[in-house]
Amino acid sequence: MECAMGTDKSWCRCRHRHGVRSGQRLGLVRHHNTQQHISLLFPMEKLDSLKSAVASLSEISENEKNGFINLVSRYLSGEAQHIEWSKIQTPTDEVVVPYDTLSPSPDDPAETKKLLDKLVVLKLNGGLGTTMGCTGPKSVIEVRNGLTFLDLIVIQIEVNLNSKYGCNVPLVLMNSFNTHDETLKIVDKYSNSNIEIHTFNQSQYPRLVVEDFTPLPSKGQHGKEGWYPPGHGDVFPSLMNSGKLDAFLSQGKEYVFVANSDNLGAIVDLKILNHLIQNKNEYCMEVTPKTLADVKGGTLISYEGKVQLLEIAQVPDEHVNEFKSIEKFKIFNTNNLWVNLSAIKRLVEADALKMEIIPNPKEVNGIKVLQLETASGAAIKFFDHAIGINVPRSRFLPVKATSDLLLVQSDLYTLVDGFVIRNNARANPTNPSIELGPEFKKVGNFLGRFKSIPSIIELDSLKVTGDVWFGAGIVLKGKVTIAAKPGVKLEIPDGAVIENKEINGPEDI
Repeated sequence: MECAMGTDKSWCRCRHRHGVRSGQRLGLVRHHNTQQHISLLFPMEKLDSLKSAVASLSEISENEKNGFINLVSRYLSGEAQHIEWSKIQTPTDEVVVPYDTLSPSPDDPAETKKLLDKLVVLKLNGGLGTTMGCTGPKSVIEVRNGLTFLDLIVIQIEVNLNSKYGCNVPLVLMNSFNTHDETLKIVDKYSNSNIEIHTFNQSQYPRLVVEDFTPLPSKGQHGKEGWYPPGHGDVFPSLMNSGKLDAFLSQGKEYVFVANSDNLGAIVDLKILNHLIQNKNEYCMEVTPKTLADVKGGTLISYEGKVQLLEIAQVPDEHVNEFKSIEKFKIFNTNNLWVNLSAIKRLVEADALKMEIIPNPKEVNGIKVLQLETASGAAIKFFDHAIGINVPRSRFLPVKATSDLLLVQSDLYTLVDGFVIRNNARANPTNPSIELGPEFKKVGNFLGRFKSIPSIIELDSLKVTGDVWFGAGIVLKGKVTIAAKPGVKLEIPDGAVIENKEINGPEDI
């Protein structure tokens, strides 16, 4: 049987949570072990007993039960698209449109209002801040000037769109069961703002026990650890099942802009919206030029006359280095997506959105489990007149770790009307590479180790390891490595200017 991921039975894909720049881009690792393929171990007969076990789960809706069984059935059937490498073509500028060729947005504020009244903004808000040492939704981590991701999103829409143009662009948050309750409490503080905020939950699916292919909650694990949200590919059916999709269509809304809540660059762009409406594009993925930090990210290709996303897990072994090359595959998916609402309704109703399945093996309380997930970017091939737009890098500014927080809290950026704007004083178009040791991983520890964030306008790279503490007014330039000796506290004094140095103790400063 062919593996559910496609090209080679020894492949599977799981989330590689660290070291990949785009968090909602799913990172990839390989498992050269066919036995890890549940589809090979469990024949379709197992599906009947799974169906009856799932039917008895009272915590989830019929829609969720059906969606889950559908996903498992597809996985067990081994359905997959086999990519023939020789058929891959580089998309033309008609398929991946250069941003600077887009027509300008209308000058007339009345025309702009008309455009914006067709738009809904949806932020993926299912993630917790646990990897950065925070409890609750990641979107409530403070980014800059005491404002959280969610505060900035609300300001951007309320001040720069709704109040400025007299339009009504609603904000929709897709929560998971992990973030729903907390988010409802938080959005209450915006009740007097000039913005409609809607929330809905993405699906809640039971984790599958690998040993006997039963739902984990059936074994008495009824807490949150028995369940998982099935990736952001679930945004389309969940938006439909929530009733929000039909409600927005009845209000004359036409497009939804979907983005990760932690991407500070994902702001509403009138030129893109205008282009999609003029050209009747049902789906648009924003891509941006790859750097060496993005080599694992999915890319857009032309394949058999259609545009589609190519992920590293679909790439045959002998072509992986070619895939990672920034010469041949020059762009990657930012996960900023613009999608036509009527098209979502049509495709969900027809059950036509059969995105590639991502098997994500986990262990819960010593029990090996499997999560089956999908990604929203893979849906591009099912929509008519789908395109990519090659956007400036400024539209991709994710905060996945405290190293990213250091960048956006530094003098490299300023905050204007809710927008995080890059400082023109930096000559280098790319941001410095920053690597902080485990002592800085949690936001609380990170903030405690800096009296103030250093100036990094002229920094190329920074690597910090060990028990290092930073004073106020420090300037870092060029390539800087600071490594405290084991068991020794290293304090960088106030006002220190460090340029192209390796520091192991006070004597090196």
